[in-house]
Amino acid sequence: MEYLDFELPIKELEEQLDKCTIIGQESNVDVTETCKQIEKKLIDTKKSIYKNLTAWQRVQLSRHPSRPYTMDHIRALTGNTFLELFGDRAFKDDKAMVGGLAKIGGQSFMIIGQQKGFNTKTRQYRNFGMANPEGYRKALRLMKMAEKFGIPVVTLVDTPGAYPGLEAEERGQGEAIARNIFEMCRLKTPIITVIVGEGASGGALGIGVGDRVYMLENTWYSVISPESCSSILWRSWEYKEQAAEALKLTSFDMKKQKLIDDIIPEPLGGAHYDRETTFKSVEEYIMKAYNELKDLSTAELVAQRMDKYSKMGEFKE
Repeated sequence: MEYLDFELPIKELEEQLDKCTIIGQESNVDVTETCKQIEKKLIDTKKSIYKNLTAWQRVQLSRHPSRPYTMDHIRALTGNTFLELFGDRAFKDDKAMVGGLAKIGGQSFMIIGQQKGFNTKTRQYRNFGMANPEGYRKALRLMKMAEKFGIPVVTLVDTPGAYPGLEAEERGQGEAIARNIFEMCRLKTPIITVIVGEGASGGALGIGVGDRVYMLENTWYSVISPESCSSILWRSWEYKEQAAEALKLTSFDMKKQKLIDDIIPEPLGGAHYDRETTFKSVEEYIMKAYNELKDLSTAELVAQRMDKYSKMGEFKE
């Protein structure tokens, strides 16, 4: 298990508990009471730390290397029913964007999401979860296919942003994302969006328009990352913590501003501490949303979605 800087007190207590357990196993000394005291202190420390997380600490948790990624969620939610589909039928297949047909709880869904890698080789293969225009065009192709056959869409968002390279801009990165937002607003099938990690910039918005939008507790959603915001405003990445607070990017900030529909709770310590519980919670929210949306007519569905996004933000005419 890797520990973040603010989790070091937890690491020390867990090491003490391991040593205490080993002493008890290898000697005749009764350390039961000591182990219980350490366990109690460990639980109290965890509760104290995770109850008072700053915005930057939640950003760090959303990037934890042990955190389940999109494909982990897909495998857990769908078992072995996932049939991955490839290509945008225009340029090539984008490995950062995955999608395909699967069943969750007996119901067919078109599942689309960004996939990061878990080591150096797979991170390069997946382009660190940063999709090119062909990735967004593939996502749109799959969504239009789902619309044609009346299949609801689930999108899983986890990206540090759309790929900012020159070749991506040459192939129309901005147009591809804008087209997805436009088409998703009027897609004639339910769309359920879950932010499972990072929800950064247009890269997230390209598959982030939904009838129901949920965020896992320790995720973030913003127009820009704290580091990039810091480098623009302060000409340095050193102010990323202040930037994270100012951006109001946590799930609780998003819920307060009515930009998402609900927060999916995570186990104490984050999704990586208890993956099974996290997967079960995500499935419950997806099925709850589907049951709320499935009986709406196409006209009602699109009208409610358009109304939902029209009400966001403050403006004067």
